[in-house]
Amino acid sequence: MIFSTLEHILTHISFSVVSIVITIHLITLLVGEIVGLYDSPEKGMIATFFCITGLLVTRWIYLGHFPLSDLYESLIFLSWSFSIIHIVPYFKKHKNNLSAITAPSAIFTQGFATSGLLTEMSQSEILVPALQSQWLMMHVSMMVLGYAALLCGSLLSVALLVITFRQEIRILFTKNHFFKKSFSFDEIQYITKGNNVLQSTSFLSVRNYYRAQFIQQLDHWSYRVISLGFLFLTVGILSGAVWANEAWGSYWNWDPKETWAFITWTIFAIYLHTRTNRNFQVTNSAIVASMGFLIIWICYFGVNLLGIGLHSYGSFTLT
Repeated sequence: MIFSTLEHILTHISFSVVSIVITIHLITLLVGEIVGLYDSPEKGMIATFFCITGLLVTRWIYLGHFPLSDLYESLIFLSWSFSIIHIVPYFKKHKNNLSAITAPSAIFTQGFATSGLLTEMSQSEILVPALQSQWLMMHVSMMVLGYAALLCGSLLSVALLVITFRQEIRILFTKNHFFKKSFSFDEIQYITKGNNVLQSTSFLSVRNYYRAQFIQQLDHWSYRVISLGFLFLTVGILSGAVWANEAWGSYWNWDPKETWAFITWTIFAIYLHTRTNRNFQVTNSAIVASMGFLIIWICYFGVNLLGIGLHSYGSFTLT
């Protein structure tokens, strides 16, 4: 009873803190950066990290096994993964914009985990025989950490594409506007307009410079985070294959979960190839990563809706 109450309290505290972090981001977006709230999102994500850590430890103690046996627990661990992905660069004193992605991701996953849909799963249960193994912690934790990192990196790539395409559309519109307006007046008006256009072009050049710098940062962080996630995913798949051989007598069974995990691994292997190949533009690799964002959710969540295959114990039913 005490552990259940403590888990309930920690869940609501972490959810509330992440909500405040998102609110601060919205205020910053609308009215500009406030001096007193400069590092509040980072501190909020640190507080969230400790709350979810306490939640997982509490559940580990009273269940007697590492809390990664069902969809509810994996979603909580996914929220924990989002928070730790954010605070690592913070402690290394690297300026980053990850909280704009990790905070909404954490509140989305934790909000769904604590919703009424997974109430039955959140109750303590005896592990099924297939999960009563030391490989549970190794395999599932690596997979969920990989999913979290790949989701964050993919969202950074999506942001990169949005900014890039908006920039190209704006430049195209500016050029068309210049040619339509500049040559429709007499010579004096043309010179005046030309000077205005030059000033406007100078201003746009400065904006384009900072936008290009921001795009470069997005690409840099996307590549680093996806590389880390790809490493976690690779270790998770390999450890899962060893575990599968012990539990089912075969390293690979082409189970729906295994198949989509392999597809996810292939997509991000293609991303890493296009990203490191100088013959491809940055937007090409970003498009691949954006496709990977959808593939991850199919692998992690969509397959669970089917409730079939050797991983069917991770599925859920609507209550």
